[in-house]
Amino acid sequence: MKFLAQLQNPPREFTAIPFWFLNGDLTDAELRRQLADFAAHGIYGVVLHPRMGLSSDITYLGERYFAHIRTAVQTAAALDMKIVLYDEGMYPSGSACGLVVKDHPELASEGITLTQTVLPGDELLAQTENGALVVRKSGGTMRGLHWGEDDGEKNAPLTADILNPEAVHRFVQLTHEAYYREVKEYFGSTIIGFFTDEPSILGRNVSGMFPWTHGFAEIFRRAGGNAANLAALFDGRENDDTRLYHKLLLQREGEVYYGTLSRWCEAHGIGLMGHPHQSDDIEVEKYFAVPGQDLVLRWLAPEKDGLAGIDSTMGKCSADAARLMHRRRNANECFGACNKDDNPWQLSGGDIKWYTDWLAVRGVNLFIPHAFYYSIRGKRKDERPPDVGPHSIWWTHYEAWSTYWRRLSWLMTDIDLHAEVAVLCRNRDLCPDTVRPLFERQIGFQYIPESYFPACTVEDGALCLHGHRYTAVLGDKALFPDAAHPEVSALESDCRCDPPQPMLRCASFNKEGRACWLLVNEGNTPIKTRLTLPVDAPLCRYDLWNGQPCACPAERTAKGACLPLELPARGSLLLFTCTARESEALPLPPTYLSLAAPDFALADEDAAHLTKTYRATLQITATELQTATPLLTLPGQEMAELTVNGQPAGVSFWPPHKFPLAGLLTPGENTLTLTLTGSPANRYGKHPVPYGLER
Repeated sequence: MKFLAQLQNPPREFTAIPFWFLNGDLTDAELRRQLADFAAHGIYGVVLHPRMGLSSDITYLGERYFAHIRTAVQTAAALDMKIVLYDEGMYPSGSACGLVVKDHPELASEGITLTQTVLPGDELLAQTENGALVVRKSGGTMRGLHWGEDDGEKNAPLTADILNPEAVHRFVQLTHEAYYREVKEYFGSTIIGFFTDEPSILGRNVSGMFPWTHGFAEIFRRAGGNAANLAALFDGRENDDTRLYHKLLLQREGEVYYGTLSRWCEAHGIGLMGHPHQSDDIEVEKYFAVPGQDLVLRWLAPEKDGLAGIDSTMGKCSADAARLMHRRRNANECFGACNKDDNPWQLSGGDIKWYTDWLAVRGVNLFIPHAFYYSIRGKRKDERPPDVGPHSIWWTHYEAWSTYWRRLSWLMTDIDLHAEVAVLCRNRDLCPDTVRPLFERQIGFQYIPESYFPACTVEDGALCLHGHRYTAVLGDKALFPDAAHPEVSALESDCRCDPPQPMLRCASFNKEGRACWLLVNEGNTPIKTRLTLPVDAPLCRYDLWNGQPCACPAERTAKGACLPLELPARGSLLLFTCTARESEALPLPPTYLSLAAPDFALADEDAAHLTKTYRATLQITATELQTATPLLTLPGQEMAELTVNGQPAGVSFWPPHKFPLAGLLTPGENTLTLTLTGSPANRYGKHPVPYGLER
């Protein structure tokens, strides 16, 4: 069936598009080699990201810089790869690596502060009982491209005022227009977008200030604001004027910064990509051709709570924004600095699988891995590691990852999400505590941000928006008093679990005329339950990681199809409806003969390559081989590769390592060779990470 064929080998359109850190002594030959290497491993697009460590004799946006950019773009075109241009030298975006402010200090970012001392150059807004409310330059900086220009260093570039139209115009002239002059023939074909990265109004390393800009005082006054009441911002109080301030600030940021970039990109045949500053900045997503978010640091992790805090909303933030705007794709800059135990290079394959599934089940369908490093020489290896590409331990087998990302991206694109629950929200308030029980009960929902409230109507108790009916509404009941506001406990799940499974995540949707359920185990222990789906059609069970379909026998009940579900930690599974004829053509679910793990002995250790090799013998009878598919489950952290009688038996990226051995064993004695590869943290990190079988 065509559906299965596309799942097995999704089109290149759905490739992951990693950050490619251009952070070394660039040469055209090496740029060409690395791009060809990416394509050979199933990566068909990159974000060209100038990065800390760029050779000091390569001036940002200079002649030599653009010569290398042209080489990369031309090479990508020849390889049928896609390019996303990064709009900065490092980050946050909006300052052209300090060039906007360099000759125009008046364009530097500014803010308001409450002070007892008014300094020369301060603009007095109001005198309050707690001090003077003044406007001054923020002194905010950004991360620069060369050594000595990082956070806190004396040469860190100053950030521009992205609320100032003149500053944003200069930014576009310096960056976007320059790229267009150099490689305009590739815009709209090889080049598909500009990536803007967490633009910050104040800049980095600023405290005790709130964003402001020239002329904003008059805008605030005309809207009815009293500046003196903004003193409440500094002790966390809220009043009518602080609420007005945040509303006007959001409008200004959208119109001046995001709107300008969005219009420029559209006029030049590409899309605005990237992500806003904060995880729950949902209202500015409307300016993006590909709404996006940023998953960095270990705010969310397998060992932590994936449903707590503002960062837990980011996957749904971009996906729901895209759905409301009828955008096909939404993106996440994933895996960046997601290291563990204060060990910069400690990121396991199991962790990457967890983050991938965490995003996909929330609707993300474009993965932007952070990052592939051009170079890890010297200090470069310590700049926001780890490399999750060519310098990772998985690179030899990377097509498993690139195929998985393509598979999930295709699966979650052009879908009709089952979401009968509307969650009313505001920018930077996506109600993580409200939606938590929805995730835990496998109830689909859609965020409806404040700007969409005027377009909503209520018909027979249902909230209607863009032709969709939401039969239940969560949020401020006063906004839509005639809509149904049930308790979460009264809502129907997209799949029933007996017993309940609060760590099971479910995305229920229709794709190409088929009802689909993407199931993800977000916990660290196996899930075993009885699953009931509201459907009476035959089902196909599809192992998303291994690309294996099989028939899915189910008991037909009054409530739907009932079937047992076992999902290991890091497990993901797709169930979808099919015809009776399609079901008959599917293989039956495999049956396994679980083998006892033999006693492995250490045969070799290669510290340089972080590998330990073990050997063992395994006895098996002809009768056992005829019973079922032999399955060997082995311990050991990180990546495991197994050969049986000299033949490869596969690779596993997280424990427990499971190896089906059909066709590899012979009656009698068999020789097994197991190679475990340890974390790069052992080479580049702060402390070693144990690996192997001697733990």
